[in-house]
Amino acid sequence: MSDLPPSPGTPRTPVSTPDAVLAAATEQVETALASPALCPVIRTFFDEDTFTATHVVHDPETKKAAIIDSVLNYEASSGRTKHGSAQMVVDYIRKTGLEVEWQLETHAHADHLSAAPWLQQQLGGKLAIGAGITRVQDVFGKIFNAGTEFARDGSQFDHLFHDGDTFSVGTIPAIALHVPGHTPADMAFVIGDAAFIGDTLFMPDYGTARADFPGGDARALFHSIRRLLSLPALTRLYLCHDYKAPGRDTFAWETTVGAEREGNVHVHNGIAEDDFVAMRSARDKTLSLPTLIMPSVQVNMRAGHMPEAEENGVSYIKVPVNTL
Repeated sequence: MSDLPPSPGTPRTPVSTPDAVLAAATEQVETALASPALCPVIRTFFDEDTFTATHVVHDPETKKAAIIDSVLNYEASSGRTKHGSAQMVVDYIRKTGLEVEWQLETHAHADHLSAAPWLQQQLGGKLAIGAGITRVQDVFGKIFNAGTEFARDGSQFDHLFHDGDTFSVGTIPAIALHVPGHTPADMAFVIGDAAFIGDTLFMPDYGTARADFPGGDARALFHSIRRLLSLPALTRLYLCHDYKAPGRDTFAWETTVGAEREGNVHVHNGIAEDDFVAMRSARDKTLSLPTLIMPSVQVNMRAGHMPEAEENGVSYIKVPVNTL
């Protein structure tokens, strides 16, 4: 992990305990709700091919910004990449006059490739993910037989966030919450009054994320969700995906803590932990693996970089047979 020079966006000392982290996040949200200047402006770009929402978050006072969960377009049949989705983000940021401080990943995605390295070349910003990425690298490094040349220490990223790390986007305070379950590395970023929660929750009518990938844990996911739903009811929640629940004709990616508490079909108030774990485990057994899991994990565990080129100058994606 690279050393970062002191700056307004540099993470500060983490809060000491999980309860203290949640208390600090709650206080931050309540302060922002009482002061609109501390509420970030958010513009979302939705990639329908992967059902992924990329969020651009900025401080209207300083124009400093963060990009969260970007998408590199990938054609599985040809192995070719394109930058159409990421270019829309670049065009918006340049038109709006924003300065990117952070390229944030909520986790190592299994359903799309990250465009963070390309966006970093275009716009700058520190590339960061949760410190649990080292567990993901260890597990999938073995699955894909990545070899000893593949570092499993998270050094491909500029910064690794731990639970309770505080940082900022411009003048807007932010805090990282570790929310494992979907993967060991999942991190929610609470920026002002808005929480960017990755794949923990979907819209209330769709439910919750799966927990059956290597390193996933339905019980841990339940506790992570309850932690997020302990934030103030008016906390804005921004999701990483939407698949349109039956009966809904439009994509959606923004909700609130209160709406999820009351209406999430899998984990609303009153759902017991054991009942959730039983439901989630049974449901996960019926799900196919994501279409792009093979390229996505191999690239995203490398911070969005392709595997090292072989002697002919070409990078290759491995497909382990009868393994996953």
